[in-house]
Amino acid sequence: MSWTGFKKSLNRAGTTVLQKTGQIERTVDREFADEESKYRAFEKECQALQKDSKSYNDAMRAMTAAQARLAETIESFYGAADRTSDSAMASHAFKNAVQDLDASVQRELEAPYRTTIMEPLGKMNAYFPIVNEHISKRNKKLLDYDAARSKLRKVIEKPSDDPTKLPKAQQEHDDAKEVFELLNDQLIGELPQLLDLRVPYFDPSFEAMIRMQCKFAEEGYEKLSAVQRYFADNVRDDYAAGQLDAQVEGVLQEMKELSICGGN
Repeated sequence: MSWTGFKKSLNRAGTTVLQKTGQIERTVDREFADEESKYRAFEKECQALQKDSKSYNDAMRAMTAAQARLAETIESFYGAADRTSDSAMASHAFKNAVQDLDASVQRELEAPYRTTIMEPLGKMNAYFPIVNEHISKRNKKLLDYDAARSKLRKVIEKPSDDPTKLPKAQQEHDDAKEVFELLNDQLIGELPQLLDLRVPYFDPSFEAMIRMQCKFAEEGYEKLSAVQRYFADNVRDDYAAGQLDAQVEGVLQEMKELSICGGN
């Protein structure tokens, strides 16, 4: 930081302290405060959206990978018992189905998801530091303006013998006011425009997310539906009637009766 910049920072810090103690009047711009509040809400929502979108993508990958590992374990159970049984063939078909689904996610959904959702979100969030820098600059110029206005008021209220003081203070006030109002008006005018653009900007990403979720669900249904042909026709009816639950309870009872499971 240059010496001039250091002095400005020091003066602004002093102005802030004097404003807190009520010695310098603080400018309150309700219109800017309202627009900044809306912008801050939008900034927070975009950052959360980017984080949650990444979490969703990570969770989808983790789910299909975990499902593939589960299928391998299930196949090993049935394969060890009887490789020719309907259940063994069903477990093998299930493993192939979920492995295809996992590969499909990595091959067909990962790149489009990154291109149509993650990258637009990243680009939008990249603008916030730039906008925040403009807001920070505006706030600094506001401190300069408040300080110059206070200085001018003091010179007017207590005239100096030096005839150059008043014109100098007036010029400093006018310059500070002009710079502040230029930045302030720019932000008041453009912050609403930025927010208005969010819907048309995110429309394609929203549509892409819905389409990809539909594709994932359709492929999952198609691949897993093919596994059902290995089950007996009455399995679904038995499940609806609660008979499968009874079968499971029966097997659990047999396990309990084993001595290694605590049976007598």
